[in-house]
Amino acid sequence: MHLNDPVHKSVLANGLRVVTVELGHLHAGMLAAYVRAGSRHEEAQKNGVSHFLEHLFFRGSTGYPDGRLLNSVVEDVGGNLNGVTTRDHGYYYTPVHPQRLGIPFAVLGDMLARPLFKEVELEREVILEEILDEVDEEGRDIDVDNLSKRALFADHPLGQKIAGTRETVSELREDDLRAHHARAYGARNLVLCAAGPFAHADIVRLAEEGFGKLPAGEQLRDPPLGNTPRGPKLVAVDHRESQTELRLSFLAPAEDAPDFAPLVLIRRILDDGLSARLQLNVVERKGLAYAVHASIDTFSDCSVLEVEAACAPRKAPLVLAELLRLLAELCDEEVSEDELRRAKVRHRIGLEFALDSAGEMIGWFGGTELFRPPEGFAERVARMEAVTAAEVRAVARKVLRRDGLVACAVGPLASVETRLASAVDDAQGLVR
Repeated sequence: MHLNDPVHKSVLANGLRVVTVELGHLHAGMLAAYVRAGSRHEEAQKNGVSHFLEHLFFRGSTGYPDGRLLNSVVEDVGGNLNGVTTRDHGYYYTPVHPQRLGIPFAVLGDMLARPLFKEVELEREVILEEILDEVDEEGRDIDVDNLSKRALFADHPLGQKIAGTRETVSELREDDLRAHHARAYGARNLVLCAAGPFAHADIVRLAEEGFGKLPAGEQLRDPPLGNTPRGPKLVAVDHRESQTELRLSFLAPAEDAPDFAPLVLIRRILDDGLSARLQLNVVERKGLAYAVHASIDTFSDCSVLEVEAACAPRKAPLVLAELLRLLAELCDEEVSEDELRRAKVRHRIGLEFALDSAGEMIGWFGGTELFRPPEGFAERVARMEAVTAAEVRAVARKVLRRDGLVACAVGPLASVETRLASAVDDAQGLVR
Protein backbone atom coordinates (compact mmCIF):
# COMPACT_ATOMS: atom_id res chain seq x y z
CA MET A 1 0.00 0.00 0.00
CA HIS A 2 1.29 3.45 -0.92
CA LEU A 3 1.08 5.54 2.24
CA ASN A 4 2.97 8.68 1.26
CA ASP A 5 0.84 11.75 1.94
CA PRO A 6 -0.50 13.12 -1.37
CA VAL A 7 -1.05 16.56 0.19
CA HIS A 8 -0.37 19.95 -1.36
CA LYS A 9 -0.84 23.43 0.10
CA SER A 10 -0.91 26.86 -1.50
CA VAL A 11 -1.71 30.29 -0.08
CA LEU A 12 -3.66 32.77 -2.20
CA ALA A 13 -2.74 36.44 -2.33
CA ASN A 14 -5.46 37.26 0.21
CA GLY A 15 -4.06 34.73 2.70
CA LEU A 16 -6.50 31.87 2.10
CA ARG A 17 -4.84 28.51 2.70
CA VAL A 18 -5.80 25.96 0.04
CA VAL A 19 -5.11 22.29 0.78
CA THR A 20 -5.60 19.41 -1.65
CA VAL A 21 -5.42 15.75 -0.71
CA GLU A 22 -5.03 13.96 -4.03
CA LEU A 23 -6.79 10.59 -3.80
CA GLY A 24 -6.77 9.30 -7.34
CA HIS A 25 -8.24 5.92 -6.41
CA LEU A 26 -11.56 7.47 -5.33
CA HIS A 27 -14.51 8.21 -7.61
CA ALA A 28 -15.81 11.19 -5.63
CA GLY A 29 -14.46 13.68 -3.13
CA MET A 30 -15.25 16.24 -0.46
CA LEU A 31 -14.89 20.00 -0.36
CA ALA A 32 -14.81 21.92 2.92
CA ALA A 33 -14.19 25.43 4.15
CA TYR A 34 -12.98 25.68 7.75
CA VAL A 35 -13.19 28.88 9.80
CA ARG A 36 -11.50 29.52 13.13
CA ALA A 37 -14.61 30.93 14.79
CA GLY A 38 -16.85 29.28 17.35
CA SER A 39 -18.36 29.92 20.75
CA ARG A 40 -14.83 30.25 22.17
CA HIS A 41 -14.47 33.49 20.22
CA GLU A 42 -17.70 35.11 21.45
CA GLU A 43 -18.42 37.62 24.18
CA ALA A 44 -20.82 36.26 26.77
CA GLN A 45 -23.65 38.57 25.71
CA LYS A 46 -23.17 37.53 22.06
CA ASN A 47 -23.02 33.80 22.78
CA GLY A 48 -24.46 31.86 19.86
CA VAL A 49 -23.57 34.38 17.14
CA SER A 50 -21.26 31.94 15.28
CA HIS A 51 -23.96 29.28 15.17
CA PHE A 52 -26.62 31.83 14.19
CA LEU A 53 -24.44 33.04 11.31
CA GLU A 54 -23.92 29.44 10.15
CA HIS A 55 -27.69 29.07 9.84
CA LEU A 56 -28.05 32.33 7.91
CA PHE A 57 -25.50 31.35 5.26
CA PHE A 58 -28.01 28.79 4.00
CA ARG A 59 -30.74 31.44 3.56
CA GLY A 60 -29.12 32.90 0.46
CA SER A 61 -26.23 34.96 -0.92
CA THR A 62 -25.80 37.66 -3.54
CA GLY A 63 -25.25 35.18 -6.34
CA TYR A 64 -27.83 32.67 -5.08
CA PRO A 65 -30.46 34.87 -3.45
CA ASP A 66 -32.66 32.29 -1.76
CA GLY A 67 -31.98 29.15 0.21
CA ARG A 68 -33.72 26.79 -2.17
CA LEU A 69 -31.68 27.99 -5.15
CA LEU A 70 -28.41 27.97 -3.20
CA ASN A 71 -28.92 24.38 -2.10
CA SER A 72 -30.51 23.01 -5.25
CA VAL A 73 -27.72 24.05 -7.63
CA VAL A 74 -25.25 22.07 -5.50
CA GLU A 75 -27.61 19.12 -5.15
CA ASP A 76 -28.13 19.05 -8.93
CA VAL A 77 -24.44 18.15 -9.38
CA GLY A 78 -24.46 15.48 -6.66
CA GLY A 79 -23.60 17.60 -3.64
CA ASN A 80 -25.28 18.30 -0.32
CA LEU A 81 -24.29 21.45 1.57
CA ASN A 82 -23.89 21.14 5.33
CA GLY A 83 -22.58 23.35 8.09
CA VAL A 84 -21.31 22.69 11.62
CA THR A 85 -20.33 25.05 14.43
CA THR A 86 -18.17 23.85 17.32
CA ARG A 87 -16.60 25.56 20.29
CA ASP A 88 -13.45 26.64 18.46
CA HIS A 89 -14.24 26.43 14.73
CA GLY A 90 -16.89 25.94 12.09
CA TYR A 91 -16.92 24.15 8.76
CA TYR A 92 -19.03 23.95 5.62
CA TYR A 93 -18.78 20.93 3.38
CA THR A 94 -20.27 18.99 0.50
CA PRO A 95 -19.55 15.83 -1.47
CA VAL A 96 -18.26 16.73 -4.94
CA HIS A 97 -18.07 14.95 -8.29
CA PRO A 98 -14.64 15.28 -9.97
CA GLN A 99 -16.20 16.42 -13.25
CA ARG A 100 -18.58 18.91 -11.61
CA LEU A 101 -16.38 20.93 -9.28
CA GLY A 102 -17.12 24.44 -10.51
CA ILE A 103 -20.57 24.94 -8.99
CA PRO A 104 -19.74 23.75 -5.43
CA PHE A 105 -16.71 26.07 -5.33
CA ALA A 106 -18.74 29.00 -6.65
CA VAL A 107 -21.65 28.47 -4.27
CA LEU A 108 -19.52 27.86 -1.18
CA GLY A 109 -17.42 30.93 -1.92
CA ASP A 110 -20.45 33.15 -2.52
CA MET A 111 -22.43 32.02 0.52
CA LEU A 112 -19.49 32.62 2.88
CA ALA A 113 -18.36 35.90 1.31
CA ARG A 114 -21.68 37.54 0.42
CA PRO A 115 -24.54 36.35 2.64
CA LEU A 116 -27.75 38.36 2.38
CA PHE A 117 -28.65 38.10 6.09
CA LYS A 118 -32.18 37.24 5.01
CA GLU A 119 -35.01 36.07 7.25
CA VAL A 120 -33.15 36.69 10.49
CA GLU A 121 -36.31 36.48 12.60
CA LEU A 122 -37.41 33.23 10.98
CA GLU A 123 -34.00 31.65 11.56
CA ARG A 124 -34.02 32.89 15.15
CA GLU A 125 -37.19 30.87 15.73
CA VAL A 126 -35.54 27.78 14.25
CA ILE A 127 -32.54 28.15 16.57
CA LEU A 128 -34.74 28.70 19.62
CA GLU A 129 -36.46 25.43 18.75
CA GLU A 130 -33.04 23.77 18.50
CA ILE A 131 -32.10 25.06 21.95
CA LEU A 132 -35.29 23.56 23.40
CA ASP A 133 -33.78 20.14 22.71
CA GLU A 134 -31.10 20.90 25.34
CA VAL A 135 -33.41 21.93 28.20
CA ASP A 136 -36.28 20.40 30.15
CA GLU A 137 -39.75 21.85 30.63
CA GLU A 138 -38.43 23.99 33.48
CA GLY A 139 -35.70 25.47 31.29
CA ARG A 140 -32.84 23.60 33.01
CA ASP A 141 -29.97 22.42 30.86
CA ILE A 142 -30.05 18.63 30.46
CA ASP A 143 -27.31 18.32 27.83
CA VAL A 144 -24.33 16.52 29.41
CA ASP A 145 -21.86 18.15 27.03
CA ASN A 146 -23.04 21.64 27.93
CA LEU A 147 -23.01 20.79 31.63
CA SER A 148 -19.58 19.16 31.64
CA LYS A 149 -17.89 21.92 29.62
CA ARG A 150 -19.37 24.62 31.86
CA ALA A 151 -18.15 22.77 34.95
CA LEU A 152 -14.68 22.25 33.44
CA PHE A 153 -14.14 25.74 32.06
CA ALA A 154 -16.45 27.86 34.25
CA ASP A 155 -16.60 31.43 32.90
CA HIS A 156 -14.02 30.88 30.16
CA PRO A 157 -15.63 31.04 26.67
CA LEU A 158 -14.94 27.30 26.19
CA GLY A 159 -17.63 26.78 28.81
CA GLN A 160 -20.26 28.57 26.73
CA LYS A 161 -22.95 26.75 24.78
CA ILE A 162 -22.36 26.46 21.06
CA ALA A 163 -25.90 27.49 20.13
CA GLY A 164 -26.10 30.12 22.84
CA THR A 165 -28.94 30.47 25.31
CA ARG A 166 -32.53 31.49 24.70
CA GLU A 167 -31.68 34.85 26.23
CA THR A 168 -28.58 35.60 24.13
CA VAL A 169 -30.09 34.34 20.87
CA SER A 170 -33.22 36.42 21.47
CA GLU A 171 -31.08 39.55 21.83
CA LEU A 172 -28.78 39.09 18.81
CA ARG A 173 -29.42 41.62 16.04
CA GLU A 174 -28.51 41.77 12.37
CA ASP A 175 -25.74 44.26 13.17
CA ASP A 176 -24.18 41.69 15.53
CA LEU A 177 -24.27 39.04 12.81
CA ARG A 178 -22.77 41.36 10.22
CA ALA A 179 -20.01 42.43 12.61
CA HIS A 180 -19.14 38.83 13.43
CA HIS A 181 -19.07 37.95 9.74
CA ALA A 182 -16.71 40.84 8.97
CA ARG A 183 -14.46 39.86 11.87
CA ALA A 184 -14.34 36.08 11.37
CA TYR A 185 -14.73 35.39 7.65
CA GLY A 186 -11.62 36.99 6.25
CA ALA A 187 -9.43 34.79 4.06
CA ARG A 188 -6.63 34.54 6.62
CA ASN A 189 -9.05 32.98 9.10
CA LEU A 190 -10.16 30.28 6.64
CA VAL A 191 -8.81 27.04 5.20
CA LEU A 192 -10.24 25.53 2.02
CA CYS A 193 -9.63 21.81 1.60
CA ALA A 194 -10.55 19.37 -1.17
CA ALA A 195 -9.91 15.63 -0.97
CA GLY A 196 -10.52 13.25 -3.86
CA PRO A 197 -9.42 12.48 -7.43
CA PHE A 198 -8.32 16.05 -8.07
CA ALA A 199 -5.18 17.86 -9.20
CA HIS A 200 -3.98 20.58 -6.85
CA ALA A 201 -3.57 23.08 -9.69
CA ASP A 202 -7.26 22.74 -10.56
CA ILE A 203 -8.30 23.20 -6.94
CA VAL A 204 -6.16 26.34 -6.59
CA ARG A 205 -7.68 27.78 -9.77
CA LEU A 206 -11.23 27.13 -8.55
CA ALA A 207 -10.36 28.51 -5.12
CA GLU A 208 -9.07 31.69 -6.73
CA GLU A 209 -12.28 32.05 -8.72
CA GLY A 210 -14.59 31.36 -5.79
CA PHE A 211 -12.68 32.82 -2.84
CA GLY A 212 -9.98 35.08 -4.30
CA LYS A 213 -11.96 38.27 -3.70
CA LEU A 214 -12.45 37.65 0.01
CA PRO A 215 -10.83 40.38 2.11
CA ALA A 216 -7.73 39.17 3.92
CA GLY A 217 -8.94 40.01 7.42
CA GLU A 218 -7.10 38.70 10.47
CA GLN A 219 -6.72 35.34 12.16
CA LEU A 220 -8.82 35.18 15.32
CA ARG A 221 -6.93 34.48 18.52
CA ASP A 222 -8.10 31.96 21.09
CA PRO A 223 -8.69 33.48 24.54
CA PRO A 224 -6.00 31.95 26.79
CA LEU A 225 -7.17 29.11 28.98
CA GLY A 226 -5.93 30.35 32.36
CA ASN A 227 -6.74 28.47 35.55
CA THR A 228 -9.60 25.97 35.48
CA PRO A 229 -11.76 25.03 38.49
CA ARG A 230 -10.49 22.21 40.66
CA GLY A 231 -12.50 19.11 41.43
CA PRO A 232 -13.77 16.67 42.25
CA LYS A 233 -17.11 18.05 41.19
CA LEU A 234 -20.54 16.54 40.53
CA VAL A 235 -23.13 18.30 38.39
CA ALA A 236 -26.46 16.53 38.85
CA VAL A 237 -29.78 17.31 37.17
CA ASP A 238 -32.78 15.33 38.34
CA HIS A 239 -34.73 14.76 35.12
CA ARG A 240 -37.49 12.26 34.42
CA GLU A 241 -36.15 9.85 31.79
CA SER A 242 -35.93 6.10 31.43
CA GLN A 243 -32.12 6.18 31.73
CA THR A 244 -29.45 8.17 33.51
CA GLU A 245 -26.59 9.67 31.53
CA LEU A 246 -23.20 9.75 33.24
CA ARG A 247 -20.07 11.50 32.03
CA LEU A 248 -16.65 11.76 33.66
CA SER A 249 -14.42 14.50 32.23
CA PHE A 250 -10.74 15.33 32.74
CA LEU A 251 -8.74 18.22 31.31
CA ALA A 252 -5.88 16.79 29.23
CA PRO A 253 -2.97 17.86 26.97
CA ALA A 254 -3.39 19.47 23.55
CA GLU A 255 -2.84 17.50 20.34
CA ASP A 256 0.66 18.88 19.80
CA ALA A 257 1.83 18.08 23.34
CA PRO A 258 4.19 15.11 23.95
CA ASP A 259 1.64 13.53 26.31
CA PHE A 260 -1.13 13.44 23.70
CA ALA A 261 0.01 10.20 22.03
CA PRO A 262 -0.18 8.23 25.30
CA LEU A 263 -3.59 9.84 25.90
CA VAL A 264 -4.84 8.54 22.53
CA LEU A 265 -3.71 5.05 23.49
CA ILE A 266 -5.43 5.37 26.88
CA ARG A 267 -8.65 6.16 25.02
CA ARG A 268 -8.20 3.11 22.79
CA ILE A 269 -7.39 0.84 25.73
CA LEU A 270 -10.62 1.97 27.37
CA ASP A 271 -12.88 1.95 24.33
CA ASP A 272 -11.90 0.36 21.03
CA GLY A 273 -14.16 -2.57 20.28
CA LEU A 274 -16.12 -5.09 22.30
CA SER A 275 -12.97 -6.51 23.88
CA ALA A 276 -11.72 -3.15 25.21
CA ARG A 277 -11.89 -2.49 28.95
CA LEU A 278 -15.07 -0.41 29.16
CA GLN A 279 -17.26 -2.66 27.06
CA LEU A 280 -15.78 -5.85 28.47
CA ASN A 281 -16.23 -4.91 32.14
CA VAL A 282 -19.23 -2.58 32.28
CA VAL A 283 -21.37 -4.36 29.68
CA GLU A 284 -20.23 -7.92 28.97
CA ARG A 285 -19.13 -9.04 32.44
CA LYS A 286 -21.39 -7.01 34.74
CA GLY A 287 -24.38 -6.00 32.61
CA LEU A 288 -24.46 -2.53 34.15
CA ALA A 289 -25.14 -0.56 30.97
CA TYR A 290 -25.87 -0.96 27.29
CA ALA A 291 -23.83 2.00 26.05
CA VAL A 292 -20.41 3.04 27.36
CA HIS A 293 -17.81 5.11 25.53
CA ALA A 294 -14.58 7.08 25.85
CA SER A 295 -13.60 9.99 23.63
CA ILE A 296 -11.22 12.94 23.39
CA ASP A 297 -12.48 16.43 22.58
CA THR A 298 -9.59 18.53 21.25
CA PHE A 299 -8.94 22.28 21.28
CA SER A 300 -5.93 24.38 20.31
CA ASP A 301 -4.41 24.46 23.79
CA CYS A 302 -5.94 21.50 25.63
CA SER A 303 -8.15 18.45 25.25
CA VAL A 304 -10.78 16.75 27.36
CA LEU A 305 -10.88 13.02 28.04
CA GLU A 306 -14.51 11.96 28.45
CA VAL A 307 -15.90 8.63 29.64
CA GLU A 308 -19.67 8.20 29.55
CA ALA A 309 -22.41 5.66 29.98
CA ALA A 310 -26.19 5.40 29.89
CA CYS A 311 -27.86 3.08 32.37
CA ALA A 312 -30.96 2.34 34.43
CA PRO A 313 -31.24 5.02 37.16
CA ARG A 314 -30.84 2.52 40.02
CA LYS A 315 -27.55 1.30 38.52
CA ALA A 316 -25.95 4.75 38.23
CA PRO A 317 -23.87 4.48 41.44
CA LEU A 318 -22.62 1.04 40.39
CA VAL A 319 -21.69 2.27 36.91
CA LEU A 320 -19.90 5.29 38.36
CA ALA A 321 -17.94 3.08 40.74
CA GLU A 322 -16.95 0.73 37.93
CA LEU A 323 -15.82 3.58 35.67
CA LEU A 324 -13.69 5.02 38.47
CA ARG A 325 -12.22 1.56 39.15
CA LEU A 326 -11.22 1.12 35.51
CA LEU A 327 -9.61 4.56 35.41
CA ALA A 328 -7.76 3.87 38.65
CA GLU A 329 -6.33 0.67 37.14
CA LEU A 330 -4.62 2.73 34.46
CA CYS A 331 -2.99 4.83 37.18
CA ASP A 332 -1.96 1.90 39.34
CA GLU A 333 -0.67 -0.65 36.83
CA GLU A 334 1.18 -0.57 33.54
CA VAL A 335 -0.81 -1.99 30.65
CA SER A 336 0.51 -5.26 29.29
CA GLU A 337 2.67 -5.27 26.19
CA ASP A 338 -0.02 -7.26 24.36
CA GLU A 339 -2.73 -4.71 25.18
CA LEU A 340 -0.48 -1.81 24.22
CA ARG A 341 0.50 -3.50 20.96
CA ARG A 342 -3.16 -4.10 20.14
CA ALA A 343 -3.99 -0.42 20.70
CA LYS A 344 -1.11 0.66 18.45
CA VAL A 345 -2.04 -1.77 15.68
CA ARG A 346 -5.67 -0.68 15.73
CA HIS A 347 -4.58 2.96 15.66
CA ARG A 348 -2.42 2.37 12.59
CA ILE A 349 -5.16 0.40 10.83
CA GLY A 350 -7.63 3.17 11.62
CA LEU A 351 -5.30 5.66 9.93
CA GLU A 352 -5.01 3.37 6.91
CA PHE A 353 -8.79 3.08 6.69
CA ALA A 354 -9.00 6.88 6.79
CA LEU A 355 -6.94 7.09 3.61
CA ASP A 356 -9.96 5.74 1.72
CA SER A 357 -12.31 8.39 3.13
CA ALA A 358 -12.37 11.86 1.61
CA GLY A 359 -14.36 13.00 4.64
CA GLU A 360 -11.64 11.81 7.03
CA MET A 361 -8.94 13.44 4.91
CA ILE A 362 -10.49 16.92 4.85
CA GLY A 363 -10.69 16.86 8.63
CA TRP A 364 -7.17 15.47 9.03
CA PHE A 365 -5.43 17.91 6.72
CA GLY A 366 -7.90 20.79 6.35
CA GLY A 367 -9.35 21.08 9.84
CA THR A 368 -5.98 20.65 11.52
CA GLU A 369 -4.42 23.32 9.27
CA LEU A 370 -6.59 25.92 11.03
CA PHE A 371 -4.55 25.45 14.19
CA ARG A 372 -1.20 23.89 13.30
CA PRO A 373 0.61 22.11 10.46
CA PRO A 374 -0.99 18.64 10.24
CA GLU A 375 1.10 15.53 10.80
CA GLY A 376 1.36 13.09 7.92
CA PHE A 377 0.64 9.38 8.07
CA ALA A 378 4.20 8.31 8.90
CA GLU A 379 4.54 10.96 11.62
CA ARG A 380 1.30 9.94 13.29
CA VAL A 381 2.20 6.26 13.24
CA ALA A 382 5.73 6.89 14.54
CA ARG A 383 4.42 9.05 17.35
CA MET A 384 2.22 6.21 18.61
CA GLU A 385 4.78 3.46 18.05
CA ALA A 386 7.24 5.27 20.31
CA VAL A 387 4.92 5.24 23.34
CA THR A 388 5.85 2.86 26.16
CA ALA A 389 3.67 1.23 28.80
CA ALA A 390 5.42 3.35 31.42
CA GLU A 391 4.47 6.52 29.53
CA VAL A 392 0.84 5.42 29.32
CA ARG A 393 0.74 4.99 33.10
CA ALA A 394 2.57 8.28 33.67
CA VAL A 395 0.09 10.23 31.54
CA ALA A 396 -2.83 8.44 33.19
CA ARG A 397 -1.49 9.60 36.56
CA LYS A 398 -1.19 13.19 35.29
CA VAL A 399 -4.67 13.33 33.77
CA LEU A 400 -6.81 11.01 35.89
CA ARG A 401 -6.53 12.97 39.10
CA ARG A 402 -9.14 13.35 41.81
CA ASP A 403 -8.82 17.14 41.72
CA GLY A 404 -9.38 17.13 37.95
CA LEU A 405 -12.57 15.05 37.94
CA VAL A 406 -15.82 16.57 36.72
CA ALA A 407 -18.78 14.19 36.80
CA CYS A 408 -22.17 14.93 35.26
CA ALA A 409 -25.35 12.97 35.82
CA VAL A 410 -28.71 13.63 34.16
CA GLY A 411 -31.72 11.44 34.87
CA PRO A 412 -33.98 10.32 37.73
CA LEU A 413 -31.52 10.96 40.55
CA ALA A 414 -33.65 11.49 43.64
CA SER A 415 -32.83 8.10 45.15
CA VAL A 416 -29.17 7.92 44.13
CA GLU A 417 -27.74 11.47 44.08
CA THR A 418 -26.27 11.20 47.59
CA ARG A 419 -24.44 8.00 46.64
CA LEU A 420 -23.17 9.56 43.41
CA ALA A 421 -21.91 12.63 45.27
CA SER A 422 -20.12 10.45 47.82
CA ALA A 423 -18.44 8.37 45.11
CA VAL A 424 -17.28 11.47 43.22
CA ASP A 425 -15.98 13.14 46.36
CA ASP A 426 -14.03 10.01 47.28
CA ALA A 427 -12.95 9.26 43.68
CA GLN A 428 -11.36 6.11 44.99
CA GLY A 429 -8.19 5.08 43.19
CA LEU A 430 -7.60 8.31 41.29
CA VAL A 431 -4.34 10.15 41.90
CA ARG A 432 -4.50 12.66 44.75
